[in-house]
Amino acid sequence: MDSSTKIERTAAGWLARRDANTWSDEDQAELNVWLETAIAHRVAYIRLQSAWQQAGRLKALGAGVPRGQIPSKGQWTLSPFFSHGEAVEESSPPTVSGQAESLSNGVVSGWHRHGAKQLRRPRSKRRGWLKMGLLAVCLLLAVPLGLGLRRYTAVQSTAYSTPMGGTQTVSLDDGSQAVLSSDSSVAAAMSRSERHIDLQQGEAFFEVAKDAQRPFVVAVGDRRVIAVGTRFSVRRNADGLRVVVTEGIVRLETGADMPAQQRVMRLPAGSVALVGKNGVSIQSVPVDKAEEYLSWRSGFVVFRDTSLADAVAEFNRYSAQKLVVNDAQTAAIRVGGHFRLSNTEAFVRLLEQGFSIRPERLGDRIVLHSE
Repeated sequence: MDSSTKIERTAAGWLARRDANTWSDEDQAELNVWLETAIAHRVAYIRLQSAWQQAGRLKALGAGVPRGQIPSKGQWTLSPFFSHGEAVEESSPPTVSGQAESLSNGVVSGWHRHGAKQLRRPRSKRRGWLKMGLLAVCLLLAVPLGLGLRRYTAVQSTAYSTPMGGTQTVSLDDGSQAVLSSDSSVAAAMSRSERHIDLQQGEAFFEVAKDAQRPFVVAVGDRRVIAVGTRFSVRRNADGLRVVVTEGIVRLETGADMPAQQRVMRLPAGSVALVGKNGVSIQSVPVDKAEEYLSWRSGFVVFRDTSLADAVAEFNRYSAQKLVVNDAQTAAIRVGGHFRLSNTEAFVRLLEQGFSIRPERLGDRIVLHSE
């Protein structure tokens, strides 16, 4: 039994208990705890509560009650199975089966008091009406409510963010994991048809739990990265995004503003895709090289023949103390190495000693000058 079915059966059990005459304050407190445990619990309970109320209306119809009136619990008027002028009263609290049966025959359970005698309808008839009652509930409620929730309603929506220089690992409701980089924020909405992540700022690495029925979608504006079970990162830049795939295959949808041949692309493991104003560029590298783009997860950055301008931009993502390149000649210097992101000063000392660059410290900025 899948989790959604278990939740709905539990919700049905709570509704049946609540409708009995033995409901207590302790029962209500226990129900409140269950409802607060997960949004999915509340969604299921509200759906079935609506069905329960609808069942009450159908009981009244079947019992011949005037429109707009519902009999009090435990007392019903005549049904087609009893002669006129005789009241029908239940002899035991209603059950889930009894509620469903009453959709058709206007009574609460299979046993009724008729004068001084106990009357019981034949088992075969009761079972037939039970099936019809359950079918009525499905037709009345599953289509407008169940399908709407299944396709459009978010079961759980949560936002996560990290401060400058910080990272955070979060476990998502579907079993996936996300690692947020410095100064990043995402909004996750898990529905029954899609796992949707809105990358609002920064970068995040995703280890996606396999679920072919619910694609995992990371959105950056109108661009989308889609997977069903893989490992990849998405970085939001000022003019586009970067996607790094380290396991599996992802689908990149770049939007209508891109050339037709670049609007939908498949990225296998080892792909590093850059999406910008001028189109898409894809580089294929060994997976261990692709992992170097994600070394920020352990607090490091790796540069390989990288321009100083790009290296400075990377350091600035992780520190409130910003590096500023003073001129084009300095910006074009090529650097390489393995650096700790939290130690900007060590990087500046290396530039000073190895490239004859003079740092000028001005408050929260370090301006880099060529000698």
